Order: sequence, then structure tokens, then C-alpha cells
Amino acid sequence: MSIFGRLRGRASGPSTGAGLTEELRAALPPGFEAAGEALAAGSDSVIEACWEVGRVLAEQGAPLGECLERLRLTTQLVGHRDPSFCETHALSTAWSDATLGYLHRLSCADPVTGLSTQAHVRERLTEIYRRADDPRSHALVVTEAKTRLPVGHDPIAAARRLALLGQQARTVFPGPETIGQVGVSRLVVLASRDDVLGRRVSLYKRMVADQADRVWIEGLPGTDESAGHLLDELARGA
Repeated sequence: MSIFGRLRGRASGPSTGAGLTEELRAALPPGFEAAGEALAAGSDSVIEACWEVGRVLAEQGAPLGECLERLRLTTQLVGHRDPSFCETHALSTAWSDATLGYLHRLSCADPVTGLSTQAHVRERLTEIYRRADDPRSHALVVTEAKTRLPVGHDPIAAARRLALLGQQARTVFPGPETIGQVGVSRLVVLASRDDVLGRRVSLYKRMVADQADRVWIEGLPGTDESAGHLLDELARGA
């Protein structure tokens, strides 16, 4: 008989109110000790424990299905029942939040250039259209790198050029502006269209004159959908 069968056979009802035996503790899935303790004690902290284990397992890369299987094994071993909705919901929500947080961090910046990805620039544009009374209060400062690589050339060289352009752009736009890469040879700065934008762009042009073919200000269109099309066009033209 399996250890699961032996353990279940030793009790006719849930272990609520009693502590975990050493054998039962050893049989619990990794990471579920706190949840098992809370279940055995009948403690309200079981939901908190399920939340924490969902977060930790997500950070360790465990699939959600495996996490739920471990939760079910825990509740069956300790409480002789399947997980409740609240327990499953807590674990699943924590796992999803941790996973989405990781994906968001992964998608925000290109690991080679350190610049915001096109997807992140797109998200920032959407945020502006949601909250700004007039999205035309912002603009894209577009830089086209001087050397455009033919197919087959080293992409790392292109990434280095864009990374350098991004560093110089950040000295001119040191605030909350989003600086990202679109396509393989263009960099964009999502900036406020204020009284000093023109002077900043002029300074930036002088700084990158030997590295960029063009630097220009691209006004934002009236709708978020049109802004997405604009970004796609800039990427295709790179």
C-alpha cells in the first residue's frame, strides 16, 4: 500500500485540531508544510499559506497544474478532502500574479540593449491615451541609426549602436520618458511635447550626428489604435 493509503487509513476523519505527525509531514509535497500545519490546526491562516506557496512555486517555475496537484495531495493527506474554492483560488491567484509579474519584467527591457521593448512602448502609449485629455501633449522622438545592417550581418553590432544611442538619449531626457527600440535600427523616446522639447531634440541631434541618419519628432495621432499603427510603421521602416 502507498504511503498515501497508509496515512489515510490511520484516521477516520480530518486531522483538524491536531498537529502533523512526522510521517505525515514527510509525506507532504515540497513547500506545503505550512499549509499542512494550518490545515491540521484548523487555522484561518491556511488561505494565507496557500497564497504564499503559490507565489513561491511560480517563482521556482512550477506549472500551475502541478501546483494544484500538490495542493490536492496536501488537503487529502491532512484533511481527507479536496481543496476548497478559497484555497484553490488563493494559490492560483498568487501563482498568476507572480508569473505575470515575471513576464512583465521580462518584456519591459531588451536584455542586450537595455532599452524598452516595442511591446512596452506600446503599453506606455496606451496608458497615455487612457489618462490624457489630449494625447497630442506627447510625441515620439525617433532616431534612425546611421548604419543599417544588411541581412546576415552581426546583430550584436546593431544592438550596441542602439544601446549607445539610448544612453545618450537618457542624458537629454533624464526624467520619466520611455526610451525604446522599434525594429532593428530605430530608437524612440516617448516624451512630453512641452516648451523645451525642441531644444532637447536639437541638443540630442548634435550629440548623435555621427551615429544617426535622422532624428525627428513624430506627433501622436488622435486614437490609441492609430498610435499602434504608427509604431508598427516605424518598426517596419527600420
